[in-house]
Amino acid sequence: MALDLREKVRLLPPDPGVYQFFDQNERIIYIGKAKNLRNRVTSYFARHHDSGKTAKLVANIVDVRVIVVATEFDALLLENSLIKQHQPRYNVMLKDDKSYPWIRIRNERFPRVEGMRNPEEDGSEYFGPYASGRVMKTVVELVNAMYKLRSCNYDLSERNVERGKYKRCLEYHLGNCKAPCEGLQSQAEYDGHIKEIRQIVRGRTRGLSRLLKEQMHAHADALEFEKAEEMRERNAQLERYRSRNTIVHADIGDVDVFALASDMGGACVNYLRVIDGAVVHGISVELRPKLDETDAELLQFAITELRERFRSTAPEAIVPVDPGIAMPGILFTIPQRGDKKALLDLSERNAKYFLLDKRKQERVVDPEAATERILEQLKQDLRLSELPRHIECFDNSNTQGTDPVSACVVFRNAKPSKKDYRHFNIRTVEGPDDFASMEEAVERRYTRLLSEGEPLPQLVVIDGGKGQLHAAMNVFDRLGLRGRVALVGIAKRLEELYFPGDPVPLHIDKRSSSLKVIQHMRNEAHRFGITHHRGRRSKRTIRTGLEGISGIGPTTAQKLLKRFGSIKGIQEALPEDVVAEVGAKKADIIIRSLTTP
Repeated sequence: MALDLREKVRLLPPDPGVYQFFDQNERIIYIGKAKNLRNRVTSYFARHHDSGKTAKLVANIVDVRVIVVATEFDALLLENSLIKQHQPRYNVMLKDDKSYPWIRIRNERFPRVEGMRNPEEDGSEYFGPYASGRVMKTVVELVNAMYKLRSCNYDLSERNVERGKYKRCLEYHLGNCKAPCEGLQSQAEYDGHIKEIRQIVRGRTRGLSRLLKEQMHAHADALEFEKAEEMRERNAQLERYRSRNTIVHADIGDVDVFALASDMGGACVNYLRVIDGAVVHGISVELRPKLDETDAELLQFAITELRERFRSTAPEAIVPVDPGIAMPGILFTIPQRGDKKALLDLSERNAKYFLLDKRKQERVVDPEAATERILEQLKQDLRLSELPRHIECFDNSNTQGTDPVSACVVFRNAKPSKKDYRHFNIRTVEGPDDFASMEEAVERRYTRLLSEGEPLPQLVVIDGGKGQLHAAMNVFDRLGLRGRVALVGIAKRLEELYFPGDPVPLHIDKRSSSLKVIQHMRNEAHRFGITHHRGRRSKRTIRTGLEGISGIGPTTAQKLLKRFGSIKGIQEALPEDVVAEVGAKKADIIIRSLTTP
């Protein structure tokens, strides 16, 4: 770092503000905010960075400029604004190129209510944005059905209506409009409906439902039964709409809910907007971290951006972790139980499903990039020193100690390599001893690879937990593989991963791609081992049960077992069925041999 830049950093003020890093081409490459500008900027240059991305950022900095503000929250707002304006290459970005739908109440006499994508500077009222066009369309259809609003584009000025310039149209005769064009609906009544509609499009339906019930009872008491029925039908339509929303609890009121999900490929945030205790909006958006941002830093960015975008003024935000900054007018809650915890769980599920679906799409579009991401995730989750491009998994199989076998399956680039699968007939173990069987199989496998100079895997997975893992570790010590090949054991019940010498198991997220690869390997090893074990047991049964009969060879024995399943099945079969399979002469020999004590 040049001396003038060092001096510039040393002289920065200890105040809240925003800092901007510039490269040699005078482009802004990173924008950050700080509670103390001097301390924060100095930290980039005063220590070694474990992250290669951060180290690369620092290497490209040739100038620093700062903007001092009054509070850390002001710094957060300014940072968000500048990031959107300059889009620096090292800043986290909210990847969302959609245009969101809005509801417009037109600036006109007898206003129309309609959906649209791009708000205009026309004096109309805009409500939203809505998370999807489907939700927006549902609300527009609801208010038009409830209040029979006009849909024509006539200029219904007072003068034009009084002069009778327009005539009622088909919409009136269909019952979809009350013909304000002919003065059949007063402006006062229409404006009253618009006032109620504003509450619906804001999501505040609970109070409106109470008002409609009160009006219904008032009209009924005044013997105005047609008007009372109209209020009842409006309220029924409103309740049907409310029932489609996820109702949490009315006492929760207005809150925002944010949840994060991340993997090696990036992250996403899910945002739920709760109004009057009901979820009225839900959206998941992809985040693209550029450095090693913490969950708190990602959360700060997402909360600021999404609350601004969706014009939220909710006084409370439910979050999974403390964002690490005080935001005026917002109370942050990290719930541990109850309705708010249920809301956070719902948001987290949506975030994880969104990320999972995103990765599935990427595997179709760019399978190589998807594979690299899975391997990076495995490397991170299992604390490996290199990408596990070559993984092997062992599993034992026996029936009460008889015909013991062990299977070894091989995965290359997170996919099965079936031509490399191997099975081992256990030779040195008597009786059901899984530990000794595992030790024999592992030793035979890697003694051979070492003697033949074949490449070793980066990771070996042992199915069976701590006991089998210890047996495999004994072999690694004898062969000098400890430290050269990573070894991990997976327990069958709780999907716990054990490392040599560590009594505390590792639990990987159930939806993680790492756990899915390990489970796939474990299932493949089990399938491959069971298939070989059954074949070996079947051969032994044939040899001892049928091939011992004079005149009966392996082909006949195989045919009978395929048809009847077992020796017992042959014994219980009808004589004519056995004859149909092998002929009368052989059938007679077999039946007499199997039924003779």
